[in-house]
Amino acid sequence: MIALSLAEIAEVVGGQTHDIPDPSVQVTGPVVRDSREAGPGSLFVAFAGERVDGHDFAAAVVEAGAVAVLGTRPVGVPAIVVEDVQSALGALARHVVARLGATLVALTGSAGKTSTKDLIAQVLRRKAPTVFTPGSLNNEIGLPLTALSATEETRFLVLEMGARGIGHIRYLTELTPPRIGLVLNVGSAHIGEFGGREQIAQAKGELVESLPSEADGGTAVLNADDPYVRAMASRTKAKVLLFGESDEADVRAENVRLTDTGQPAFRLHTPSGASDVTMRLYGEHHVSNALAAAAVAHELGMSADEIAVALSEAGSLSRWRMEVTERPDGVTVVNDAYNANPESMKAALRALVAMGKGRRTWAVLGKMAELGDEALAEHDAVGRLAVRLNVSKLVAVGGREAAWLQLGAYNEGSWGEESVHVSDAQAAVDLLRSELRPGDVVLVKASRSVGLESVAQALLESGAEGEVAAR
Repeated sequence: MIALSLAEIAEVVGGQTHDIPDPSVQVTGPVVRDSREAGPGSLFVAFAGERVDGHDFAAAVVEAGAVAVLGTRPVGVPAIVVEDVQSALGALARHVVARLGATLVALTGSAGKTSTKDLIAQVLRRKAPTVFTPGSLNNEIGLPLTALSATEETRFLVLEMGARGIGHIRYLTELTPPRIGLVLNVGSAHIGEFGGREQIAQAKGELVESLPSEADGGTAVLNADDPYVRAMASRTKAKVLLFGESDEADVRAENVRLTDTGQPAFRLHTPSGASDVTMRLYGEHHVSNALAAAAVAHELGMSADEIAVALSEAGSLSRWRMEVTERPDGVTVVNDAYNANPESMKAALRALVAMGKGRRTWAVLGKMAELGDEALAEHDAVGRLAVRLNVSKLVAVGGREAAWLQLGAYNEGSWGEESVHVSDAQAAVDLLRSELRPGDVVLVKASRSVGLESVAQALLESGAEGEVAAR
C-alpha cells in the first residue's frame, strides 16, 4: 500500500485510535485479513466470522510486525476501531485508489473472468508495473484488499469483479472506479440466484454504466459475439471497443485453430495491425479471453506485435484452472476443478477432446452449482455433449446432479462402461486407479464446493508412485 499514517487511516475510515502511542507511525506494508500474512509495516483487518474472530489474533499480528489492527473493538494493542470493518476497508481502498496514478481496468462476466484477468495482467506488465486480483478474490473484501496492494510504482490496476445480485458490481465500482471496463459474456453461472440471463446482463452491465465518458477517457470493452453484452453499448457514455470473431469487432481473430496438443492459434487483428498468436493455454475458449485482453492492451497503447508475443508466452497464474500435468507413465491429468458452469464445462470437454486425439479420454465431472430451475436441463446437456464429442469415459461424481449427468449421457446413447455414476471423490479415484492406462487423458471438473481437486491430486500422486495399471 502507499504509505499512510495511522492518524490518516483513522480519519479516512472514520475510526477511533486505541493504544496507539504515536499516530504518525505509517503503514508501509500490505493490508491483510489473514493473520499468517501479517509482517513488518502491515495493517491487519480483523473480521469476526462464525467460527473465527480475527480480533483474537491481534497480539500475534503485532508481534509479527503489524503496525495496527483495524477492528470493531479495542484489543489491547494499537488499533483503529470502527463500526463496520468491511465499510472501513472499502473507504480505505477508495482513498488509496484516488491517490494512485494508475489506470484502473475492471472486468466481469459469467465465465472466464479469472483466466482473462491473468492474461491482461501478463500482457500489461510487459509495459509497466501491474497489480491484479490474485486468484478470484473478486468480492467486497477481496477487491479492496487487491486495490490496497498497489504502490506508487503501480501503473495498471486490474480488478476482477464478481456479482451474486443486482447492485453488487455497482458497489464495487464505487470503491474502485475504473477507466476501462470489460464485460466478457452473459451465461448461466449463478442463474439460480439471478433468476435469468436478462437479470445477469442487468447486473454485469453496471460496470459499463460506471465508466467515465469518452471525453474523460472511459472505454467499455464489449464482446461482439454475445448479444447480451453487445447491447450494453447503449448503457454507457464511454467509448466502445468491440472484441470477438465477428467481422464487426475492432479486435478480432481469424484462422482460429487448435494445435495437435489442443492449444489455440489464430491471427490477431487490432486497429494498429495484425500478428500471429499461438497460446500456451489449452482449449479454444481461450481465444475469446485472449481477444478481450488484446482489446484492453490495444486501448492502453500496445502494438499488435507486442500483444501477440505476450499472449503467446502467457500461462495460467491461478490454481486448478486447466492445469495440465503429464505423469511419468504418460497419463495426462487436466485439473480444472476450481469451478464450473455450463459454458465452462462444455469448453473444457471440447479442450479434452482436442488434447486427446488418438488417446483415451476421461471426463470426471461433478455438480455445477447455483443453476436453480435450470439444473436438471444443464447437467443433462453436459452428459449428452460428452457422448456427442466421443469422450471415451464419463465418470459422474456425487449426488443427484451427477446422476443427471450420467443419465444425459445414457439417453444420448452411452451404455455399458462408457459412463458411470460414482458416489464420491474416493470412489472416482479407486475406479481410475484400476482402469487408467498409459497415454490416457483425464479431465477433472466441477463446482468448487464438490472438491474434485482431490481426485486430480490423488491421480498425480498415484503416477509418482507408479500405481497405474499397465495394460
